[in-house]
Amino acid sequence: MSNNTGNTLLALLTGAAIGAVIGILFAPDKGSNTREKMKDGFDDVKNELKNKLDDTSQELKDKFSTAKIDFEDTYEELVSNMSHKTEDVISFLEEKLAELKRQNAKLQK
Repeated sequence: MSNNTGNTLLALLTGAAIGAVIGILFAPDKGSNTREKMKDGFDDVKNELKNKLDDTSQELKDKFSTAKIDFEDTYEELVSNMSHKTEDVISFLEEKLAELKRQNAKLQK
């Protein structure tokens, strides 16, 4: 969770707690009505927290998915480049071996 999200979440919870306390202190309603309002307020906060958690979770999944795809592409490109380089090295060594065989054949004569 990023620092901004954590600060927002803390501010939201603090605001909800302060609002609930002030609401209880100045409530002209009966206790049952006040409890119902508090329950609704807590449900709203709970739903908002759940939505933020779901959004954050989805963002993380998307970022990891993108990073995984980037890593796989980079790996495949690296393997492909290494394959081409390996073929170049083998060709070079085969040419050198053939040249050395020709030189050895001249020396054997």
